[in-house]
Amino acid sequence: MGKQEQLAESLKTEWTPTEETILKRRSVRMYTKEQVPEFMINRILEAGRFAPSAGNSQPWKFIVIREPEIIKGLTDTTVKICKLFKSLIDYRRPGRRWLLPIAKFNIKVKPKDLHPVPFGACTLIADGKLGLFHGAPTVILIFKDVRGVSNPDLDCGIAGQNMVLAAHSMGLGTCWVGFVKLAFQYVLKWKQFFGISYPYKFASSIAIGWPVGEPDGMVKRATHAVDWYENDSKKTIY
Repeated sequence: MGKQEQLAESLKTEWTPTEETILKRRSVRMYTKEQVPEFMINRILEAGRFAPSAGNSQPWKFIVIREPEIIKGLTDTTVKICKLFKSLIDYRRPGRRWLLPIAKFNIKVKPKDLHPVPFGACTLIADGKLGLFHGAPTVILIFKDVRGVSNPDLDCGIAGQNMVLAAHSMGLGTCWVGFVKLAFQYVLKWKQFFGISYPYKFASSIAIGWPVGEPDGMVKRATHAVDWYENDSKKTIY
């Protein structure tokens, strides 16, 4: 049996280390107060830098925040905006049914942002029932270069996933945090503070820290039908 055949045979019963990192990774929303060593963050950034991008244009800018007051400031700003949104369009509260037409209009304008999932999280953040960065001691902000080739959002997502998987392979916990975009969309202060201007625009952020307990582990996930074309035939696998 050749080397490739041996490898293929072993893969029938064993996950590779990369697969294990992917399959066992969980979003972590509870961290210890201990800061992550700087060299580990640098390696995580390197994993992001080595992500593939269209034309190798690397249309991203990473900003690392390890200052608690800055993280708190971004959090406070985001919470205030969430509270404002809740007061303007949350028609589910007693006596606020009259907000329904306004909410429907805004949902049509921003269907992704006001989908029930993010809207539900927005109200939880406003009520203080859901943290923004969940107490993580390090936050990486990801900004996209809007001049990037093809699809800068996709490239930034790939870079971010590289960083998330690298962090989990080191025993760290991570969580994608998109709500902080509100602080950059509606408050000029934070763009000025970080020196963000054209061509950069907020894409997402990642909370990083040592997880409380051991949250990683494989869980069941919904499957999606996949159409498979081979040997002049089509089959659907699940």
